[in-house]
Amino acid sequence: MKLERKEKSLLFSETILPDIFFTDYLPELSGDVLKLYLYMNFLSKFNKTIKINDLSKKLSLAFQSIKDGLDSLENMGLIMKKSSGYIVLNLQEVALNKLYSPNLTASEEKVESLAKNQARSRAIEHINNTYFQGVMSPSWYNDIDIWFQKFDFDEQVMIALFEYCFNHSALHKNYVQKVAENWGASNVKTWTDLDLYYQKQEKIMKITNAIKKKLGKPTINVYEKAFIEKWVYDFGYDMDIIEIALKRATLKQAPTFAYFDSLISSWHERSLKTKEEILTYIDQRSKQNKMVKDINKKTTSKLSYAQRAYDNLDFLYANNVNKEA
Repeated sequence: MKLERKEKSLLFSETILPDIFFTDYLPELSGDVLKLYLYMNFLSKFNKTIKINDLSKKLSLAFQSIKDGLDSLENMGLIMKKSSGYIVLNLQEVALNKLYSPNLTASEEKVESLAKNQARSRAIEHINNTYFQGVMSPSWYNDIDIWFQKFDFDEQVMIALFEYCFNHSALHKNYVQKVAENWGASNVKTWTDLDLYYQKQEKIMKITNAIKKKLGKPTINVYEKAFIEKWVYDFGYDMDIIEIALKRATLKQAPTFAYFDSLISSWHERSLKTKEEILTYIDQRSKQNKMVKDINKKTTSKLSYAQRAYDNLDFLYANNVNKEA
C-alpha cells in the first residue's frame, strides 16, 4: 500500500505532530495503534509504499493487529483510505473543518445569541482553565456548544459533566459524550436535576450491593441492573420489599432475576406499596392455597372411599351370582 501526506516533504525534516493530536486523539489510542500511527506518519513524508506484512515485521506486531489498527485510525479520522493505500490526514485542517463547518448554516440570530451568552462563555473558560490547563483543543468548543443545545444543560451541569469525567480519569470525547447522553436521557438539565439524579444513582448502587451480598453474587450484569432500576424507579420499592422476593428464592431451585421480577411485578400490579401490605397478601395467599389443598385432599379421599365401596358391591354381587348358579 502507498502512504501519502497532504504536505510538502522536506529534506532532513522532523516528524512533527500538532498539539491537537495530543489533546484530541492520544488519550483514545492503544499502544499498538499509536505505534502504527507514528510510523505511518514518518513514512508518509516520503510517499513510501509499504505492505502490511512489512509493517507487521518492522513494528513487531501481528498481521491482524496491523489490520485492526488501520481500521481504528480510519474510524478516528486520523487516516483516510484510498484505492492505492492511505492518506495521513492533516489534523489541524480536520479540526478547522469540524469547528467551522456547522456554523456555515447557522442563522445570524443563533450566532449572535451564542456570542452574547456570557454565562456559557464563563463556563467554557472555567472548563478550559480547570481541566485542560488553559490549552483546550478548539474542537471541544464545538462539542460543548452541541451538548448545550442538544441536552439543554445549564452552565453548572456542563461544568459538573467535565468534573465527573475528569475525576474518573476519562476526559476524552467518547466518554464525555456517553455521560452527557445518560444525563440527557434521565432529563438532567439543571443543578437540581443533577442532584436528584445522583441521589437515585446512589440509592441504586446501595440496593445493588445489598442484593449482591444477599445472593452471594460477585457481579450484577446490565440486564439484572435493569430489573433493579425498574423495581426502584418505576415501582418505588426499597430494599425491604425487594428482600421479601429474595427470601422466597429458597422455594425455588436456581432462581433468576426474571423469577424475582415476576413476584415483584405481581405485587405492583395489585397496588401493594408497603412491606406490611405485601406480607399480608402473601399470608392470605398461603392460607388460600392451604384451604384449596385441604379441599382437594378431602375430595380425593371421598372419591377413593366411594370407589372402594363400589368395588365391594361388585364383589358381593359376584358371590351371589355364583351361589345362585
